Amino acid sequence: MEMEQELEWLEAQKIAISLNLLAAAKRQLQFLAAVDKNRWLYEGPTLECAIYRYNACWLPLLAKHSESPVFEGPLVVPLDCEWVWHCHRLNPVRYKNDSEELFGRILDNSNVVSSVQGGICIKQTQEIWNKLYPDEPYNFDLTRALSTTTNEKFLAVEKYTKYDLVSAVKRQSPFYYQVCRSHFNNDIFLDEAVARYKGFLYLIKRNGEQSIKRFCVPTYDIDLIWHTHQLHPIFYCKDLSEALGKILEHDDMDSERTKGKKLDIGFSGTTKQWEETFGTRYWKAGAMYRGRAPSPLTTIPFLPNLLRKDVLASNECQKMIQLPEVKIVEVLLEFVSVKNLPEGHKGCLFVRFSKKQPDVFFNAKQKLTILSESEEKQVASFQCEPKGELIFELISHSPSNLLVKNAFKTMGTASLSLQDFVNPISKLTIEKRVELLPSSGNLSSKPICLQIAVSFTVPIQAPYVLHMVHSQSLSKSSYLFPFPVQHAKIWTHINDEYGSEIISLQMRDSAKGKTTEKSILKKQVVGAMKSGETRALAEFMRTHWSLMDSQWCLKFKTKSDEDGHFCELIGSRMIKIFRSRKLDFEPKYCEKQRNKQDFFTAVEFSAEDPYGKAVALLDFKSATLMVKEEWLVLPAIVSAFILADILKNERYGGFIIKGENLEKLDGNVEKVSRFHEEAKQIEQATSVESKLELNEAAEVVVVGCGNRNMVKSGGCGGSCGGGCANVVKSGGCGGGCDGGGCGNVINNDGNGLGGMVESADCGGCGASCVDKTSNETNIGNSHIDSSPIESATYATEGTVV
Repeated sequence: MEMEQELEWLEAQKIAISLNLLAAAKRQLQFLAAVDKNRWLYEGPTLECAIYRYNACWLPLLAKHSESPVFEGPLVVPLDCEWVWHCHRLNPVRYKNDSEELFGRILDNSNVVSSVQGGICIKQTQEIWNKLYPDEPYNFDLTRALSTTTNEKFLAVEKYTKYDLVSAVKRQSPFYYQVCRSHFNNDIFLDEAVARYKGFLYLIKRNGEQSIKRFCVPTYDIDLIWHTHQLHPIFYCKDLSEALGKILEHDDMDSERTKGKKLDIGFSGTTKQWEETFGTRYWKAGAMYRGRAPSPLTTIPFLPNLLRKDVLASNECQKMIQLPEVKIVEVLLEFVSVKNLPEGHKGCLFVRFSKKQPDVFFNAKQKLTILSESEEKQVASFQCEPKGELIFELISHSPSNLLVKNAFKTMGTASLSLQDFVNPISKLTIEKRVELLPSSGNLSSKPICLQIAVSFTVPIQAPYVLHMVHSQSLSKSSYLFPFPVQHAKIWTHINDEYGSEIISLQMRDSAKGKTTEKSILKKQVVGAMKSGETRALAEFMRTHWSLMDSQWCLKFKTKSDEDGHFCELIGSRMIKIFRSRKLDFEPKYCEKQRNKQDFFTAVEFSAEDPYGKAVALLDFKSATLMVKEEWLVLPAIVSAFILADILKNERYGGFIIKGENLEKLDGNVEKVSRFHEEAKQIEQATSVESKLELNEAAEVVVVGCGNRNMVKSGGCGGSCGGGCANVVKSGGCGGGCDGGGCGNVINNDGNGLGGMVESADCGGCGASCVDKTSNETNIGNSHIDSSPIESATYATEGTVV
């Protein structure tokens, strides 16, 4: 940073803010998380009822309390009213005008406590509320809201804002998804965000002084702090009036990110002005646009109430496997300029970068142009372990002589130690000039210097990425699928990303009691630990699978279910397993689309996540399992193995053989042909009754037939998830399968990181998304996007000055 630019930055930091923005931002994040667990506040009649309560009850009570406190201590605002109030205040000029017009003064939150904090004052607030509004309960009543016509009640409201609060809520609802990742709660990240917010205000001030009209667009770290400031109306009006001479508008009306549109032009202009004024990069790791929020699984929150209370997340079975502790960071990297090139140098320059010690997330060499040389901004977005060194090679090449052997020439190298910056974390953004060590024959009087800008997120626990490898070949390319029938002596080895074996699994048929013709065969999953110990990890119980000494129950649905899940894993937590990639694992627009049948997504439902949280992704095509939570690793491994055993039966054309081991079919063309003919007759039957009758008489049970009414007794516990819902009759298979694909696994922010994208057309790329050079989905491998970031990487709102 040049001296003049340093002075500009120091001047920006003198802007006075009247409240602790860091602490207030954390409270805002806590509140937004609470609202997101109550998504009925986002739209529909329940939102309209909340708006009525806000106008008819909350604002009058707040006005009364601010003029003459109704009791000692702060008011506690109900959640629904607080959400509407939140969105109203995010139009600060309109809110100020509405408050003064309706109540004669700005209604502030200086004597108000958030609904998520509550405290002893909530009881006093309820008492006052009930006296003032006996017909309107303090706590929002969902049932009542759905049965009440709000428009009729609004006619009796004496004072209310004409501001379109429904539209305001719709615009603000997607914001939490952009700021919900864990690093937004980190003090270092927020400290830097506050400083960047002051820099943002300073640019607007400079524009005003120079009569420059520009739509300034914030990144999401700046936007979070800007929102936080606006939520304190009196402080915001005072601070902005002193700093800028006016109250700053907050324009959130534009959401179109297409190149050449208002947001795109505004962000490009803000980036250019920022970098010219302060000499630092405007982009920041973890603060860029993540793309649209994933599609919800349900609009109705699910709160499981039948979970095992006696099961602990950590138990003896969990300790059977050892997992490596791996941290991961998101990195943004740009090469700004190069100095001291040899006199008379000709040719184009670029920088090739890699890790000196490649890790499982970043193991390739990539290249970027240099801004000062190409006049094209390129920023690489990738993820890696926060250790080792980044290596940079300055390459010169002559486009006119690409066929010449020495057309590409290395002019020098440099390195950057990751540990120096993230362990411990001192700052998350570094811009420095590094001297290149010259290659042989490239000696000059002055060393070549490369200006590097790099930004990190706070290190987090990486997801566990596991591979299922067939025992007949331990190479990584020998995956579980396509899979022959599992023979008794064949093991499936579960390896971590480093190739180390964690556990081996085998499916066995074990007779209960003495071995006779009438013995009941029970299926078991047996695990062999690295210690040499072998023990049963799962057993088929006729209606379900019992896992890990009954710690978990894997149950396949036997009837149509509204949310369409394939099976459930129930223990101390509730996990529903869906076919295809869901929630955070949804494929992004820029990914090569894969068959949905290749994937399953495990989604946890809890009080913290009533709409579901994606916790694991199973890719059957590559036999890869990604698990976000340590407590889920072993149950997920065993469940995936059982699913694999079930799904392998699809190779027999959509039927399962009653009471017969599938291994006996290998090479028996006559039997397979006969079973295919029986299955065809069942599928062609015109009524459910005739299907059931044929199914009963045949030697097969048909799956994948598209009829959910064909539900038989739960002899096996499996079901057809592909529209048939037919339960397999015997324990020969261990479950039924849907012929069309069970669930797909997705990875946008599977690791909690979001990548940057080239343009608004893509809509955001997950940090474990897709390498555009190979066009293949990568779980756990590096994703590099060295494209310009002039679009689709910023917040959805700005201000014109």
